[in-house]
Amino acid sequence: MGTPVPASEDEAFCRYRSPLVSRYASPDMAFNFSEKKKFGTWRRLWLYLAQAEKSLGLSITDEQIKEMEANLDNIDFKMAAEEEKRLRHDVMAHVHTFASCCPKAAGIIHLGATSCYVGDNTDLIVLRDGFNLLLPKLARVISRLADFAEKYASMPTLGFTHYQPAQLTTVGKRCCLWIQDLCMDLHNLERARDELRFRGVKGTTGTQASFLQLFEGDHDKVEELDRLVTAMAGFKRAYIVTGQTYSRKVDVEVLSVLASLGASIHKICTDIRLLANLKEIEEPFEKDQIGSSAMAYKRNPMRSERCCSLARHLMILVMDPLQTASVQWFERTLDDSANRRVCLAEAFLTADIILSTLQNISEGLVVYPKVIARRIQQELPFMATENIIMAMVKAGGNRQDCHEKIRVLSQQAAAVVKQEGGDNDLIARINADPYFRPIQDQLETLLDPASFTGRASQQVARFLKEEVRPVLTPYQNMLGVKIELSV
Repeated sequence: MGTPVPASEDEAFCRYRSPLVSRYASPDMAFNFSEKKKFGTWRRLWLYLAQAEKSLGLSITDEQIKEMEANLDNIDFKMAAEEEKRLRHDVMAHVHTFASCCPKAAGIIHLGATSCYVGDNTDLIVLRDGFNLLLPKLARVISRLADFAEKYASMPTLGFTHYQPAQLTTVGKRCCLWIQDLCMDLHNLERARDELRFRGVKGTTGTQASFLQLFEGDHDKVEELDRLVTAMAGFKRAYIVTGQTYSRKVDVEVLSVLASLGASIHKICTDIRLLANLKEIEEPFEKDQIGSSAMAYKRNPMRSERCCSLARHLMILVMDPLQTASVQWFERTLDDSANRRVCLAEAFLTADIILSTLQNISEGLVVYPKVIARRIQQELPFMATENIIMAMVKAGGNRQDCHEKIRVLSQQAAAVVKQEGGDNDLIARINADPYFRPIQDQLETLLDPASFTGRASQQVARFLKEEVRPVLTPYQNMLGVKIELSV
């Protein structure tokens, strides 16, 4: 047996709490997946159904409607829990709970509907609202990184392929690679949100049979009921065909775009972590922040590490709806329910957290130009050898002779770097060799880092103008919000 918890202990600390909510997520996203939002939306959906049924001629009174309207947020959660324990049915538990404070409307609550009328339609509303919370955050991250890319569009930096030194790029151009992925994510999140439809008013197996009976065989009224409720819930369209549930392929699409966002953020934050190790770029580091409990000098990239850690969780969550969609027998089975309670909420909560964290990072990225310049100087002499050979040929030299001279001197310089741990002294060796006297006064120009970055700065300017700034226009009034992390 476990040790009894003292009665005075704060109850909140005596049970497991998901760190997604207790430690990281924003209040808005936490509320979006709260029971208050869920069950309050159920009541609003029952109200919409009653209002629409009344408008189409069913015997529902204004008094019943007003009673429902007055009690939308008057939810007795204790009673609902007791009812669910008794009935083993969450929707009927809340029908009874709603009816207890709406005695006049009790007989018409949930009229003609099945549980998925409130369950699935609420999920679709919550998913839509979740996207609406994420999209401005993603736009803000793109905006902050766009400002960073513009500022450092022309600053040369060592490029890497295979994490080996490669041709120079610029700090801003590298950032544009991050932004491009995030712009794809912005488009995909917008598309996934805009393609969401309402399940609507479809009945037990999606045939609308119960509603056709209510309206005495009037197909037009049943279709109008579906249209009215869909519009009341803020959707432009409903799925024309459903089983008892909307297709679980919808959840696959939703979590796929969030998983893809997770992959983008993982890549960005991995790059930042690698750059932090090189001491070229660092995430923000607070005045009193401790990097290590043992090594006081350390400045660990903990924000980027958190993003990578949570992004991995986000990326694997898509496996849940994939497997759920694959085993939905005929019109539905109930083995989706418990799984969806976890994976849908966790996906949005996790995406919310990593976007907030990445925004905080992008608002305080620190660049160390002298470290970047020093690393360029360590590698640039080798990269400049082709330019030096061409300059010697123009000065009247023989290419093959020059190539052999450069090859020997390069190997000697490489030995100093690799075997002795010294600096790259190739240029000093070239300056000391009489053979290269015809171009020694050109070496400074030939080694100008800016001449090795190609069209990087021009690409940054065009990319930001043509592809980035336009996609941020719909979010212009929401870009000013700053993020302060609590942990």
